[in-house]
Amino acid sequence: MHWTIIAIRLGAAAVWLVFGLGFKVLGGVPRHRTIVAAVVGEGAAGPVTVLVGLAETAIALWILSGLWPRACAAVQTVALASMNALELLRARDLLLAPLPMVLANAAFLGLVWYAALHSGRRRPRARKATTDGG
Repeated sequence: MHWTIIAIRLGAAAVWLVFGLGFKVLGGVPRHRTIVAAVVGEGAAGPVTVLVGLAETAIALWILSGLWPRACAAVQTVALASMNALELLRARDLLLAPLPMVLANAAFLGLVWYAALHSGRRRPRARKATTDGG
């Protein structure tokens, strides 16, 4: 695998891990919980923020596994598009920079898809048939 694909995968995994585990699960950036509260309501914001953070952490681990890169890129696309749409519709006033956020996420997904389309598909290897007749 080419070093650029590895670098993109490591970078993408780091982004999901920092935003998921660091910012949401561990509460490193309280503004994320505030944004979630604007979408789901104050009462559910804490648990939903943690669940979203755990899902983002799972995406990071999936990226690092190298399994099914195209499916992983598709899940990342749906996740980011959904989160961006909800944030823009329900919490726009809480976003630091809405347009740059969308542009940065589009560039991020472009890199994710580049890596996915240029990665070999990782599957369990099939066992070779023996040729010794036995």
